[in-house]
Amino acid sequence: MMRVLIVDDEAPARDKLRRWLAEQPDVALVGECSDGLEAAASITTLQPDTVFLDIQMPGMSGLEVAAQLEPALAPLLVFVTAYDEHAIKAFDLNAVDYLLKPYDKDRLLKTLARLRGRRGDANGAPAIHTARAQTGSSERLLVPKGEELQLIDASSIHWIEADDNYVHVHTAQTRYMLRRTLSDLLVQLGERFTRIHKSAAVNIAEVKSLSPLFKGDHEVHMRSGAVLRLSRRFKDELFARMGG
Repeated sequence: MMRVLIVDDEAPARDKLRRWLAEQPDVALVGECSDGLEAAASITTLQPDTVFLDIQMPGMSGLEVAAQLEPALAPLLVFVTAYDEHAIKAFDLNAVDYLLKPYDKDRLLKTLARLRGRRGDANGAPAIHTARAQTGSSERLLVPKGEELQLIDASSIHWIEADDNYVHVHTAQTRYMLRRTLSDLLVQLGERFTRIHKSAAVNIAEVKSLSPLFKGDHEVHMRSGAVLRLSRRFKDELFARMGG
């Protein structure tokens, strides 16, 4: 079965897609979402094979949702849009397909055929990589808040710590745990952050001072009061980014 999640802020659009998907014996609808935050949470909890993802949504666009996903864990993406320029971008994103509203059943069936052809041997990674190229570095990051997700400003993050398949994101008062890799999160967040250790990275603007230790290592003193270890492997990069 193809497990599908529908994401669209317009109820009539969700109704039409739900009705047509229900006619397919190998398609199981696992959920529907009306905004980007809900979509990101549902992708994590429901783990669909495929997401029909509306591009134009208030608050958080479909491209922004895609940019927040971990590429190795992402489902196949079908972008849905009423705007032709976005549809062309979506196709260029290496999405499985795009649906330009208003689409008919024949167009949807062609998309489903493409999905069946790629099922089991692909994920949404190419679409996510190019979504990030389209949107640029993320100014906001999705983090867990109880059973839900919330957006925080990337500038509020002081440092990030890797922990196996998770990362701990530290702000001034709060620590968030995400199922992400440090490498991919740094790609998403962009130039604001740099590694200081194989398992840690800092927001350069939140570094207060550096203290030399031994054999080229340093202590990094953060404005929050945290003291971190800078390994000599990453010393030159941090010094260069801080202006010497």
